[in-house]
Amino acid sequence: MSQNLVTLAITDEQLAAALAGLQQVEAALPGLIAFEVGERRGLPLMGPRSEPFARQTLRVLEQNPGIVPPSLDLDAARADLEAHDRLRPLLERLQRLTARVDDTVAALGSDVMDVALEGYALVKVSGRAQGLDELRRELGGRFAKTRRKEAAPA
Repeated sequence: MSQNLVTLAITDEQLAAALAGLQQVEAALPGLIAFEVGERRGLPLMGPRSEPFARQTLRVLEQNPGIVPPSLDLDAARADLEAHDRLRPLLERLQRLTARVDDTVAALGSDVMDVALEGYALVKVSGRAQGLDELRRELGGRFAKTRRKEAAPA
């Protein structure tokens, strides 16, 4: 008996509504950016361990404006922190949704592969009598072992 991790039928209307919802989120947040590959590398990022440091440093600077040079844009940093705090719940929810969609896609694919593997076994066993030898060889290409190139001598 084959596995059935998930059964899901998605109508055109459901898919259109979900895509419209995502488009609405994108339209509601026009200031979002996307880094090019490698642009994040080297940036000082505020992760979970450095967030308390950043918040406390901003508080100290706000409480001691005399030590803040004009070149340090504390107002922009405050605005960035506020936007950061507003986006975080959205990010967490999107990450949970993305994980669920990813898991569902994986489960659906696994269900399909499970049936395909069982079906291939049937073709291997009784395919010859049904004239399916060529098809069996074609399907068997999925399991063909590729030779690794010999490593050059060091």
